Amino acid sequence: MSSSRIQLTDDLSFSRTIPGLMRVRNWDYSPSELLDWIKQCLDMGVTTFDNANIYGGFTAEAAFGEALALEPSLRDKMELVTKCDILFPNEAYPHVYLPHYDTTRDHIIASAERSLRKLQTETIDVLLIHRPDPLMDADEVASAFTALHEAGKVRYFGVSNFLPQHMDLLQSRLDTAIVTNQVEVSVTYLDHIYNGTLDYCQQHRITPMAWSPVGGGRLFTSDDDRSVRLRETMQRIGNNLGGTSIDQVALAWLLQHPSKIAPVLGTGKIERVRAAVEAESLPMTRQQWFEILVASQGHNVP
Repeated sequence: MSSSRIQLTDDLSFSRTIPGLMRVRNWDYSPSELLDWIKQCLDMGVTTFDNANIYGGFTAEAAFGEALALEPSLRDKMELVTKCDILFPNEAYPHVYLPHYDTTRDHIIASAERSLRKLQTETIDVLLIHRPDPLMDADEVASAFTALHEAGKVRYFGVSNFLPQHMDLLQSRLDTAIVTNQVEVSVTYLDHIYNGTLDYCQQHRITPMAWSPVGGGRLFTSDDDRSVRLRETMQRIGNNLGGTSIDQVALAWLLQHPSKIAPVLGTGKIERVRAAVEAESLPMTRQQWFEILVASQGHNVP
């Protein structure tokens, strides 16, 4: 079984299942073990890897780069996504004394160049602005994007956690289209289904990426009424779909959305990546989708 593809531009596609590297340092993999995990992902057609400069306390990109350096030819078989603009006190940035955002031209360029060095690659496929910055000067961001693209350092650009108005502002200054918006969306977090973000993505044919696509574990561990309702409903639907797991049902639910969401996994366990790929082909009906929505909301649709 192989992950399907989503076409973002004429010459860029993502695997529908995307591994995220936020907790890669917690996986306790050696570079060779991480390389083996990467190879197993690639063998399943899972070719898009999501990172960010801040992940692992500004160390996750380097972990991935160290593994990739063991077999550099694999770079041509994958798409690398990373992010910038969030800063917090860390030895990597000794001048930073409180968490904040920085979307100045100089910082975006410097951050991208640092990511390139850590990832040990010449090009980032997609660079994202990680969080909306209240001091964002869209002209400065556009200038940084243009400089990085013209230098061949970044192919395409996107955003993360942006609302439609933030995207409109930035897009108004760009010559090329924003190709993705990575937002939190899951059966336990419905905000972007109703606040216009996913509608905006569908309208403009922007591929949304979903972080925390199975609710960050709350779905499996919480004993509140909502979590219990969801587990019972999804277990029943999973049984009707052939005995699939709750996390596969949660992913299949996201994949039904017409904006063509690409879930970003947070796991280093290859069997869970494999299960996510299998979830891509689950035949969930429209009524089953609404059953899960109702279980999450606690009431029927109007």
